[in-house]
Amino acid sequence: MIARRALLSALPAALAAPGLAAQSLTIRQDDVVAPGWRRGMLIRWGDRVTFDAPPWDPARPGVEAASAQFGWDARIIGLSPAPRAADGVPRVILAVAHPTVEPALAFPGGRDLPEVAGAMQGASILNLEKRGADWTVVDGGYQNRRLTAGTLCRIGTTPVAGVAGVTGGCATPWGSLLLAEGDAAAWVGRLPGLDAAAVGMVTEVDPLDPVSVPAKHPALGRFGPADVAAGLAADGRAVVWLTDGRPGGFLYRFVSDAEAGPQALDAGRMAAAAIAGDSLRWLPLPAGEPMAAARAVGATPLDRAAGLAFDAGQKRLCVALRGGAGRVIEIRQAAGDAAAETAVVEVLLEGREAPPRPAARGQAPAAVPAWPWAPAVLALEAGGALVIGTDRGGRPGALPEALYRLPPGGGAPEFVMAMPAGAVVGGVAVAPDGTILAGVAHPGATPGARWESPGTRWPNMRPEEPPRSAVVTLAR
Repeated sequence: MIARRALLSALPAALAAPGLAAQSLTIRQDDVVAPGWRRGMLIRWGDRVTFDAPPWDPARPGVEAASAQFGWDARIIGLSPAPRAADGVPRVILAVAHPTVEPALAFPGGRDLPEVAGAMQGASILNLEKRGADWTVVDGGYQNRRLTAGTLCRIGTTPVAGVAGVTGGCATPWGSLLLAEGDAAAWVGRLPGLDAAAVGMVTEVDPLDPVSVPAKHPALGRFGPADVAAGLAADGRAVVWLTDGRPGGFLYRFVSDAEAGPQALDAGRMAAAAIAGDSLRWLPLPAGEPMAAARAVGATPLDRAAGLAFDAGQKRLCVALRGGAGRVIEIRQAAGDAAAETAVVEVLLEGREAPPRPAARGQAPAAVPAWPWAPAVLALEAGGALVIGTDRGGRPGALPEALYRLPPGGGAPEFVMAMPAGAVVGGVAVAPDGTILAGVAHPGATPGARWESPGTRWPNMRPEEPPRSAVVTLAR
């Protein structure tokens, strides 16, 4: 893979520059927002999603309440356009996944309540509207919906139960939402009645119809993809890229046999990426388990591939790699065709580690320069800037997980927001007006944290209230 020379040559100087040195960070209980940005609160764990949701009572969790409220964890999947209304108010539909529920932090006393956990996880689909300068969730919005372990789904015409362990997803050009059940394996065995053969794949949802039955697509593999992105081939077929987040996992691509539409993902061809230098070739995969098939045909293993973002205008796919310090790569398909067999690969960003720095007795830890470490989630702005969120998977370090913005054409990343202690960036999306929506996932989940003693009580900082995952807005 070729590196963007301007970025790499500027890295040492950028880290020493006064502008970036002023953006030094330490891990703290509250979030930190860069000057010039305004942070708002959109929705938190326990807030109402469906019109019949009861008030949040974290001390008395129940299945019925959890099935109607925003879930415990938060990973933004994507934004879909909402139908235009006569009042002219801007509206979108936001999808947020809830991959995990950690008993030690989610339940009083730390004892697991599997059925309640199954209702706290899954996904939330939310109507948003912009009133004045702020985006808000429409209370009782028509499309507001929760998907949980009890949601009726289908594989073809066969009914199956459960949406589980959704770690990523995207809005498609043909009007649907794709959910990647990357953490489904962690729920098999934990949830009574969850069929292992019915989870761990890509699930497709109609975001405009709250009573539609989600469709699962085994044609895209059952390996538990970490994230997916979708585009259109030059001839109108559906194209879906998938990451395998395991160490040594691969980057996959599915191209449908039929033109993009409701049944397009039922049949098609899977391929895996083979990368040599700055060149990429898609190698067709035989039937079978995708990882074994990719290894057999000589695809290139990647270091914990995670988030994806596809820029339909510029015909480029961005991929976040979390392993080590991490990096972000850009893939441009030949002739701008998403279904082309070859592509060019370039490194957009190299991550930078910040190991712990022991503080002198009685002194606060030293601040370190803000720079992405373990990029994990991505989103693209209309002008081509790349928004990057980090998640190093609990590896200790001096930097908090944070959100950055990489200008079009590369250069030094701009710090936007640091997460509170224990939290990671749980996905990111960009609204039509340029507002960034960011997930703040499982705040307080520091090593050894429990219900009684979390690493923070963000966002409300009330001693009687547990920390709450949330989606925040960030506007200039």
